[in-house]
Amino acid sequence: MYKKSEEIRQFIIENVEAHRRNIASVAADKFHLTRQAINKQIRKLVEEKILSEEGSTRAKIYKLFQHILETKDYANSPDLSEDRVYAVDVLPKLKEIGVAKNLEQRCAYFFTEIFNNAIDHSEGSVISISVTYDERYITIAIKDNGVGIFRKIMKRFELEDERAAILELSKGKLTTDPAKHTGEGIFFSSRISDRFVILSHQLTFLSAGSEDVQIELKDDKLDGTLVSAKFLRSSDRTTKEVFDKYASGDSDYGFAVTHIPVRLAQIGEENLLSRSQAKRLLARLDRFKEVAFDFEGVAVIGQSFADQIFRVFQNEHPDIHLWYFNANEAVTQMISRALFAKTEGKQEARNPLSHP
Repeated sequence: MYKKSEEIRQFIIENVEAHRRNIASVAADKFHLTRQAINKQIRKLVEEKILSEEGSTRAKIYKLFQHILETKDYANSPDLSEDRVYAVDVLPKLKEIGVAKNLEQRCAYFFTEIFNNAIDHSEGSVISISVTYDERYITIAIKDNGVGIFRKIMKRFELEDERAAILELSKGKLTTDPAKHTGEGIFFSSRISDRFVILSHQLTFLSAGSEDVQIELKDDKLDGTLVSAKFLRSSDRTTKEVFDKYASGDSDYGFAVTHIPVRLAQIGEENLLSRSQAKRLLARLDRFKEVAFDFEGVAVIGQSFADQIFRVFQNEHPDIHLWYFNANEAVTQMISRALFAKTEGKQEARNPLSHP
């Protein structure tokens, strides 16, 4: 009986964020129990401050209880140092809750990279941090009151839309100050975390720690930039694993492989049909040795779009290995035509569903 109670508790903890209003019903169906039996477990979790509850009896909302480790504001100045802030104000708090070494290293990378970006790039006067934890995650958020990351990138690279800045960020090796930065910090911060979010003005950039990238347009406006990351406390993932994934070959430890969510090249409701759109997608990709194009969420592409990538660009850069995956039948057909034209009837063998 004790074992089943623990299974129920763990199920509730792992699923409450996705079922805030009906977690009791979901758990009751899962374990073939009454809602009263599940509610007994939920009440215990609330008493233990593992869950929090809001609302009336009939419309309660349950969430994982958020414990605050640190919140603090810093005046941005040349004397502000990200590694000092982390060592003094963040690391001791993480040690208090017994964070594993691999997780601490991932938190350290995220914090120092994003805090340093706020110092050097935000043009803001104040940088704020928040470090919280619940039963499953550690969450770190860094906010500034500056010009906004997407707007700054848009102006610096003369892009037509702030959403185009997210496409450039997703590629990696993007910086508005190449003398001081490699442009790798945000790319790897999004991969090292388990859930990564940037909010600026009316745009939200979401990444589930790897390739699952989304853009959301909000009605409300956030001045400056807020970057937050969630880290699963039970994860055994290391920074080395993340960096190795984007290195090319056993002897090359540089950032040589990138993953491009092709749908980010779409501005608004447009379809990806033209060479100009392909060129927008291909900008700066000559800096990599391998490029993987993810066509998830792309319904159709034009022949010119496919030809520009898989024939013209590939012929201009024969040393760059191009891959594609998650392509539907219509997209695959267009890509196949471009590959056929490239090899003059001798199409190269490629697996469109395999990641390099």
